[in-house]
Amino acid sequence: MLERLGAEVVRVRRPEEFATVGGLVIPGGESSVIDKLTRIFGLREPIRDAIAEGMPMLGTCAGLIMLADTITDAIDGQQTFGGIDVVVRRNAFGRQVESFEASLDVPALGPEPVRATFIRGPVVETVGSDATELAALADGRVVAVEQGNLLGISFHPELDGETRFHRRFLKRVAEQSALIGQRIPSR
Repeated sequence: MLERLGAEVVRVRRPEEFATVGGLVIPGGESSVIDKLTRIFGLREPIRDAIAEGMPMLGTCAGLIMLADTITDAIDGQQTFGGIDVVVRRNAFGRQVESFEASLDVPALGPEPVRATFIRGPVVETVGSDATELAALADGRVVAVEQGNLLGISFHPELDGETRFHRRFLKRVAEQSALIGQRIPSR
């Protein structure tokens, strides 16, 4: 998706790769595995530091869990990176066979509805005062939030060709890169 939108993509598996990027997408998958692997490969603290420094990040599905300050239904010892003032519940939509699609109103992305595919995704149970709700299902369950340069969504927009969340993320990466360039004196 990011390459299709013209971004240079670096697959981040180690701290030296992470040090080369201006933003990070934390994809879907299994949040407990993402947690374990980032600790094993020494990425947890660099990611947490980057969040504190304002690096733009987009978390989809398991990525939302990793960006949440608080998680319910976590496995023993599971940790998040934090950064978004929300409480999320893992696998809130049930098993994979209970996956579904929905149309969401996301005013921050324009008047056209967002087509969203949910696969064992999390739901935001509580939105804290520092975070902003971007979208909810018809029953009121919150499925998209943001805080500063962090975006978190419960679904997989890439499966539907939905580019607006990725474009919003890339815009923030460009803005952050411009700010950093202004703060670094040229030689």
